[in-house]
Amino acid sequence: MKKAATIIVGVAFGLLLAAVPALAQEDVPGSTDHPLLSRMPGFFISDYDEKDFDQADFKSSKGDDIQINGRKFHIEYDIKDGEKAPSEIQIIRNYENAIEKIDGSTVFEVPEETWLKVEKEGQITWVYVWAHSEGESYELDIVEQEAMEQDVTANAESLARAISSNGHVSVYGIRFDFDKAIVKPESDSILKEISKLLEQDPHLKLFVVGHTDSVGKIDYNMKLSRARAEAVVRVLVTKFGAAEDRLSPHGVGPLAPVATNQTEEGRALNRRVELVQE
Repeated sequence: MKKAATIIVGVAFGLLLAAVPALAQEDVPGSTDHPLLSRMPGFFISDYDEKDFDQADFKSSKGDDIQINGRKFHIEYDIKDGEKAPSEIQIIRNYENAIEKIDGSTVFEVPEETWLKVEKEGQITWVYVWAHSEGESYELDIVEQEAMEQDVTANAESLARAISSNGHVSVYGIRFDFDKAIVKPESDSILKEISKLLEQDPHLKLFVVGHTDSVGKIDYNMKLSRARAEAVVRVLVTKFGAAEDRLSPHGVGPLAPVATNQTEEGRALNRRVELVQE
């Protein structure tokens, strides 16, 4: 009986050891691909680190070292057993093409390494790719650097004056999650002022109009601007008690800029919500 038990334990231990290589092929706990970039086929995440704020070295277009601060991700990928590894240049080109498809660019490149940059929805994201070990491994350093934001917000009285004079007013200070129609909590202060505006004039009805800059495809920006206007209305109604029949959401994307889209300062001004009197 004792011998049989020993055999059973030995078999169980052997099965456990056999399972270790399989487990090693899975993503490390708590890791994930960055929202902007998927992984190469056949790879798993072998190491992952995310910091809310950190510094990383990147390259300028001239190859000079520059330091970028922001939310930082470090992701290491290894090829799974039995998968055919791509070439190092294939990995590099895949990430360069992926960034170009979302209107980003290659800043600098040397063999096995590339430095990339994409500017979208008020955020500049820097990406460093290092492909090595004959294509069996590669690493990403990604830093989300916040671009300039328009921080001047208004109160109910100034909103009312602008609408009375011009029939509309641009509203800054409403923040959204990157590339999404989710209103951030830090938007509450200006949304509260909009709700006060409606309380002070019970006959006022508003078109809530979402605007974007010109970065990206126009069809996408049109949909995003409408979705964001709808999100603003939803928060005003559910959180601040505004009457839904007094708010009508619309989106015009990049079609009504108030500044040039050739500079980040201009693009920041164009990313806004407008209140238009019906």
